[in-house]
Amino acid sequence: MRDKIAVLIVDDSAFMRKSLSIMLESDPGITVIGTARNGLEGVELASKLRPDVITLDIEMPVMDGLTALKKIMTECPTSVIMVSSITTEGAQATLKALEYGAVDFIPKEMSFVSVNISKIKDDLIGKVKDIARTKLLKARLDRIKEIGSRPTQKPRVTSYLTELPRIGYKAVALGISTGGPFTLQKVLPLISEKMQLPVFIVQHMPPKFTQTLADRLNGLCKHEVKEAQDDEVVRRGVIYIAPGGFHMKLRNPGNPTITISKEPSDTLHRPSVDVMMDSVIDIYGKYTLGVIMTGMGKDGCEAIKKLKSLGGYSIAQDEESCVVYGMPKAIVDAGYADVVLPAEKIPEMINRVV
Repeated sequence: MRDKIAVLIVDDSAFMRKSLSIMLESDPGITVIGTARNGLEGVELASKLRPDVITLDIEMPVMDGLTALKKIMTECPTSVIMVSSITTEGAQATLKALEYGAVDFIPKEMSFVSVNISKIKDDLIGKVKDIARTKLLKARLDRIKEIGSRPTQKPRVTSYLTELPRIGYKAVALGISTGGPFTLQKVLPLISEKMQLPVFIVQHMPPKFTQTLADRLNGLCKHEVKEAQDDEVVRRGVIYIAPGGFHMKLRNPGNPTITISKEPSDTLHRPSVDVMMDSVIDIYGKYTLGVIMTGMGKDGCEAIKKLKSLGGYSIAQDEESCVVYGMPKAIVDAGYADVVLPAEKIPEMINRVV
């Protein structure tokens, strides 16, 4: 039995391998048990060393990261964090990696900018620790992949209500993070075309990634899905994704309009679920339906608390279907979740009550 989280680093850059090692081993609970220069070496070491977590570059010689990831998930399933370039191509490759089973990613260009080094290091260590704590990850990923392909079953409700009251909801506000892109691709297409409320989503991602995600979702969903733009008037039945690096807020209750801003600048995440939801609640009040899904941390908890104080309702994703049971756990533990559902049952509930 290991007393530390064992990490394998796979990257063709010696600088990246060294830098990631220094960052990770600055935490006494993490040890780097090996490094590999390409995907082929990475697959071999993953099988030999059996690490708890792997950081995996995408662009490498001999064998690229996506090919290596598919082999790892087939031969020796392991929690993988991709190291991704912040480009449109990098975003597209990262979304594919998340579909293939990667749990999360870190943006490569941001990893070693001196002004951000402390935040990036803390973020990386936090991801590794939270992911290592996740039990039965492969089983959860396999279960999420089945969403939409299985026969209809009765919702497995594990909270106080079996059905949300139909109070005349006017908007849906959804917060999601680690494990989100793949989950959204399986869940949002299940929302009925008859649902004519605006949906506001914060998915923790950097710039370019959210545009790529929105484009991908738009091709899968019955509703228009788009990256939100500043000064855009809200339309019914449209799903808005907050742009990476910016907050999405609403103004003008009479004619709700989107504001895209870097303020507030002191939040842990940008975009922030709390900032978005708080603003949506200011416009729609208790008629906002709050949804918190897979992700680490507790972003969204304070906004859901505000929604509950106004008499509103919220849904939390259940532990079994989460990649990381952090954000939903925060609202469940605080007593703010009205209903707790598997990921694939959340759109069914939304369809019925709106």
